[in-house]
Amino acid sequence: MADLITVEDPDDPRLRDYTGLTDVELRRKREPAEGLFIAEGEKVIRRAKEAGYEMRSMLLSAKWVDVMRDVIDELPAPVYAVSPELAEQVTGYHVHRGALASMQRKPLPTADDLLATARRVVIMESVNDHTNIGAIFRSAAALGMDAVLLSPDCADPLYRRSVKVSMGAVFSVPYARLDRWPKGLESVREAGFALLALTPDEKAKTLDETAPHKMERVALMLGAEGDGLSTQALVAADEWVRIPMAHGVDSLNVGAAAAVAFYAVATGRPRP
Repeated sequence: MADLITVEDPDDPRLRDYTGLTDVELRRKREPAEGLFIAEGEKVIRRAKEAGYEMRSMLLSAKWVDVMRDVIDELPAPVYAVSPELAEQVTGYHVHRGALASMQRKPLPTADDLLATARRVVIMESVNDHTNIGAIFRSAAALGMDAVLLSPDCADPLYRRSVKVSMGAVFSVPYARLDRWPKGLESVREAGFALLALTPDEKAKTLDETAPHKMERVALMLGAEGDGLSTQALVAADEWVRIPMAHGVDSLNVGAAAAVAFYAVATGRPRP
């Protein structure tokens, strides 16, 4: 059973995992280097625990202690009970959901490990908006994509905002980073995947014309909001695909476009 520890000093070193959560650059560097990530809210904390992530500690306001009692009773990790005011001093924002947990990261699989068993893969290039990362993972989980591969400069899927937006779906879809870009795409093709680049370019075929759901193995490539896929990535693709648009709309937010494309790629596949 975890110890329930009341903390009244915002500078208490035991709360270090939770300091400066709104400082994006600091947390981007700290969290991977220290092997931790932050889960926010009851559902996300429970999903992280169910996915096998080890908990380092929890930070709870008083009203959440009873709600999380079953989790607390199973934990060997400390649980820090704090006032909402102190939580805000430590984290840098008002913690609306009242519950935070510091979780231990797991070693990432390699791209080759994931490609060995997957049939439907998402590849993201330079997607650095954490909200978009979270939305894409949530759609990937819901619509039956098997794995996600990230270019070296993509944002961290375990950053707090990404985890929150995905509602914990980042724990459901395995992911890996490609060490070289775009050179790493060769290994995807060698594993038997058709590389489809999602682009609004009018030279691209529509998803209906391409019929990716009939292909044996598909890797769908997505670019960053606004810029889209780089010229290098487009050249490396086997085919360009697009979502047909109406009413003069030229493109969708990458999170919305991903959901539409995932449905087209996975249609007809048996769900797990």
